[in-house]
Amino acid sequence: MRGIIMMEEQTFNVFESRIVPKHEIINDEEKAEILLKLNATLANLPHIEQEDPVAKKMGAKKGDVLKITRVFDGEPLYFYRVVA
Repeated sequence: MRGIIMMEEQTFNVFESRIVPKHEIINDEEKAEILLKLNATLANLPHIEQEDPVAKKMGAKKGDVLKITRVFDGEPLYFYRVVA
């Protein structure tokens, strides 16, 4: 059909959106530090699905921990999600 674009044909870079905060996969050393600081295990962290558009675009694998940086009133706040 003319004029109709199928959504699966569209490409959208989630990292170019202003509303998507900075995401990064942290290394094992930083992961251990965060878990120790939070007195937590991976099971205690909130999850993000491996098929989430950001996780997928980053190539995040199950068990990876993403550090999400949001800025409020000019100050960075960090959130962590384990890839499920």
